[in-house]
Amino acid sequence: MAQDEGVLGGIELVSSAVIRRSGRPARPRTGAAVLAVVLLTAGCSSFSEPRGGPGPAEPGERQVAQVGTSAPDTGLTVVADADPTTAAVRISEALFDSAQLVVVVSEEDPGAVLLAASTAVGLGVPLLVEPRSVPQGADPVGDELARLGAATVLGVGAVPEHRAAGREVLDVPADAAALERVTGLAFGSADPVAAGGEASAVARLEPGTPVALRPEGGAASAVPDDPDTGPVPEVSRAEPLGDTVVLTTGGPESLAGIATARAAGARVLLTGGVTDPRASADLVAALSEDPAEKVVALGSGFAAEEGLDWKVRTASEGDELPGGGQLLFPGRLLVALYGHPGTPALGVLGEQGLEASVQRARDHAAPYEPLFDGMVVPTFEIIATVASSGPGPDGNYSDEADPEVLRPWVEAAGEAGIYVLLDLQPGRTDFRTQAESYRSLLELPHVGLALDPEWRLEPGEVHLRQIGSVGIDEVNGVVTWLADLTRENALPQKLLVLHQFRLAMVEGRERLDTSRQELAVMVHADGQGAQPDKQATWRALHQNAPAALAWGWKNFYDEDLPMLTAAETFAQVSPQPQLITYQ
Repeated sequence: MAQDEGVLGGIELVSSAVIRRSGRPARPRTGAAVLAVVLLTAGCSSFSEPRGGPGPAEPGERQVAQVGTSAPDTGLTVVADADPTTAAVRISEALFDSAQLVVVVSEEDPGAVLLAASTAVGLGVPLLVEPRSVPQGADPVGDELARLGAATVLGVGAVPEHRAAGREVLDVPADAAALERVTGLAFGSADPVAAGGEASAVARLEPGTPVALRPEGGAASAVPDDPDTGPVPEVSRAEPLGDTVVLTTGGPESLAGIATARAAGARVLLTGGVTDPRASADLVAALSEDPAEKVVALGSGFAAEEGLDWKVRTASEGDELPGGGQLLFPGRLLVALYGHPGTPALGVLGEQGLEASVQRARDHAAPYEPLFDGMVVPTFEIIATVASSGPGPDGNYSDEADPEVLRPWVEAAGEAGIYVLLDLQPGRTDFRTQAESYRSLLELPHVGLALDPEWRLEPGEVHLRQIGSVGIDEVNGVVTWLADLTRENALPQKLLVLHQFRLAMVEGRERLDTSRQELAVMVHADGQGAQPDKQATWRALHQNAPAALAWGWKNFYDEDLPMLTAAETFAQVSPQPQLITYQ
């Protein structure tokens, strides 16, 4: 998995020679709520009222601090606060019902954060972050300590005092030896943490085998003996939240929250900085191989990620596109053979049988591999409905192939790692009506859809006498239908191709709906002829095009003068297309 981005730079260990105890009155809780939405099966989670202080100990024995955890009430909880203090509090609220011992570190002491994280995970208690300054009338850390019923606060490094009636505060230097003496933990050694690797290092912490994390280049300070300082209470660890997963972008605001999640026994998965889980093949694999009942999304970037609930569900299903992952672009180039099986006159796909077509598709894709910095995916563009010269039994001037006749080609393509586009030439019917006939094939994860307005007739029109066209409302109706189908079936992103070689072929194209993230919507320039003419068409189609479009280009064996090679296609067609089709 990619390392997290967002760093705590220039970390230095800060040491204090004094371990102090203090307390202050608790303030009323502000009641800040965790943003949550229902995603998967929601379960019940109990809330434990804050308990009293640690249980009494026999002479010579350590007191025992009780800790209670429970999974969030909802399937998906989003913690997208940019402020480290608030983010840490909200993760604590989401996963801990109570904790009579809590670890606190100051936002002003970044050198202590890694060791505070090690300590919190080792003890199995929340880690909170004291802000640089507390606004008047607000004390989120104090409020959370009160909610948890914290009787003892372990401050790591330079932490401001927390005074509360009956609450003991132990401030300990950011030093592993000092913390071992006070907590009873036995830290193992760990490699120094390089800048940028803090989140992944904390995410790897194991509660049962604590290690003392330290930044690369940091050095522990000498700490004098302090025989008057007693140990913190021994923690009675809560049941691990093994069915809860925390997804995190790994930004610096999330570091304490990651530690709290590991302390609660939740799994932590780093997203590599992305906020759409479909974008990471590693994340898709991890979520599908070990499904979670509850998911928490931690990181400020998640605030702008729309539809996170269905995106997490899609990633959890685990279906991937050929080449891996669940998003088509960027990073992927499709190279397609166009035609209808068994009909050579309709394109190169029909010039040979199924097995030979699989090999020919691979052969067409191969020359692009050294040219493209990403995945090159061989593709079939199968004409599913063929424009006809006569009206046919249904009067629509389109011959529809039986989906079950096409299924062997579609399934063999998927097994061979080949993407499939089903191309529609609807005649006098509409695109959505024909698309719905192929629903069973479009429910496969490697199958997309192509609309060919050249063959969309108005009443009274006939193929080859008129060049067809389509209104944008009809196209957007297909967008909505296909996007809904994709979401409902938790499928990877689908490609929707709109063929075009004249502006008049798509009326109102400026209103093309490219907002549905279930789809990658593409305009495919499929004009033929001399290269200067094709380039002029390419440029014209790009003028005033909707944002967020993908683009496709077609090479014709017989009609282009001349047909471009793979290298020439990449050199001469700009911007670079994401689909290159051969006919």
